[in-house]
Amino acid sequence: MQNLLDKTLPQIRSADGCAVVLEGSIAEGFGNSSSDIDFLLIADGDADLPTMPSLLFVDGRRVEVRTRSVRQIAEQFAAVTAAAANGPGAEDLLNRCQRLLRSFPLREPELVAKVKELMSFDDFRTTVGEWWARAARQSIRYALALRQLGREQEAAAWTEAGLLQAVKSWAAGRGETYLEPKWLPEQLGRIGDHPLAARYLTLASPSASGLGADAYVTEGVRLAADLGVTGATPEAGQITVAGAGVTTWQTGERVHVVRGRQDVFVLGDRAALAWRSLVFGRTLEQTLAAADAAGAPQAGPLIAEFLRYGLVRVAWRGDGPIVPGLPLAAPAGDVTPPPSTARPIIGVGGAAAGGAEAIDLLPVPARRFSAAAMTLVWSNVLVENAREDLVGALDRGQWSVAQLSALRMLRFALRGVLSSYAVNPLPPDSEVVRRLSLLPDGEDLDAIRARAGQLETLTIASGPQGDAALTALDGFVALVRRATGADRFPSSFDSPDAWRQTLEAGYDWLRLGAHLDADLPLDEAGDLLSSGGAQPHAASA
Repeated sequence: MQNLLDKTLPQIRSADGCAVVLEGSIAEGFGNSSSDIDFLLIADGDADLPTMPSLLFVDGRRVEVRTRSVRQIAEQFAAVTAAAANGPGAEDLLNRCQRLLRSFPLREPELVAKVKELMSFDDFRTTVGEWWARAARQSIRYALALRQLGREQEAAAWTEAGLLQAVKSWAAGRGETYLEPKWLPEQLGRIGDHPLAARYLTLASPSASGLGADAYVTEGVRLAADLGVTGATPEAGQITVAGAGVTTWQTGERVHVVRGRQDVFVLGDRAALAWRSLVFGRTLEQTLAAADAAGAPQAGPLIAEFLRYGLVRVAWRGDGPIVPGLPLAAPAGDVTPPPSTARPIIGVGGAAAGGAEAIDLLPVPARRFSAAAMTLVWSNVLVENAREDLVGALDRGQWSVAQLSALRMLRFALRGVLSSYAVNPLPPDSEVVRRLSLLPDGEDLDAIRARAGQLETLTIASGPQGDAALTALDGFVALVRRATGADRFPSSFDSPDAWRQTLEAGYDWLRLGAHLDADLPLDEAGDLLSSGGAQPHAASA
């Protein structure tokens, strides 16, 4: 090793006068021929040395070189206990401290001894043990929540994670503080024969245990407690449902959930019933009973999906949110599923859902979704307005006005088509026919494209031509509305009731758009918002 160091140091700038230690798996005695050679250079001073290591290749071995000053090491040791108390994010700091405390000196052993004296190894192993125990507690609690929600296989997976964390905590109390879990078998081997280690090895994974998922969770929870993990014993009423800071928006009968003001999830009918039944602060037992009473029996798996996507949280009564994590692995967090492929994306009554139990992520950000939905509704209002103008012009024989009104009716309908696919901002009206090329192929869209091209060139110079144009446009609008989920859109200007229905449809979307600071489709929409969905000048009943 000294020979390898001698060949490495000439390749390192400012190595003169530094102490050098060998750290990592080889220093621990675990390493093999594939392991990195990890050198740490320690400068006696208060310089700010780079955190990033240099990777070298010396005599066919991969050599990683890090540098730290005595001041930086002192700051690491001073910060590690407080950082570890805050959870998995402290793992890099813990790892740096552990590797130094268990390192082997190669140069300037007096300086190495000086920096190691900055932290007691006994204190450090207590810190590491408590850190792993906190992680294990959260994992086991999460497993218990998932099991109660009917997700036994996932509960078993989190029990496996919790057991590894629990045995790492137990091993740290016996001096085995190396953080990387892959060397756990070597650590247990150094501890020697012990009943708890033997029990862990039989429960190291669900497959190794030979147990079913539910039994594995039961035995795993029991072993975690025996390994010293407290506060994770299953008791009725211990786990509650908590809010996650999302926003619920219902348009018509469709429920949407906005996560982080960015992601929009649309819920199928049964998922919506389960969602609407949630009351934060209730126990899981109460939550499942409420969903059953609301018409969504066996809703546990649905609630588990809400939990997985970060739409709800679970909490341990008296000890706050359950936040599981996997130290030294991919960071745990809310899952973002692949976007929904349902098309069109938006209808007047809400986004398209892929089934009764769907919890579908829309493929557009929340702000654009709401802006496109508002434009979709307003486009349908403008279609009704243009049709009214067309009928009036035909009655008076105003053929040029009628032709312009017919073109407006066509273009407003196509605004709706593009908006239903979340095209926003829209292209200019003069381009909407050609911009249908942005949309995917499909039977309805192919028919819309073909008929739009024909209608764009209509000529109205007589009564018969006008009547034919109106019939063709009415058929085209019916096709568009059927294809975009607006087939029940009211004839806005036919009656007070139809106008009221139009305002109600627009108001639902305007509220969401205003919440997300989306651009409103017209200035007057702000008046509809401020009036609570009523006409601003109407006398109250």
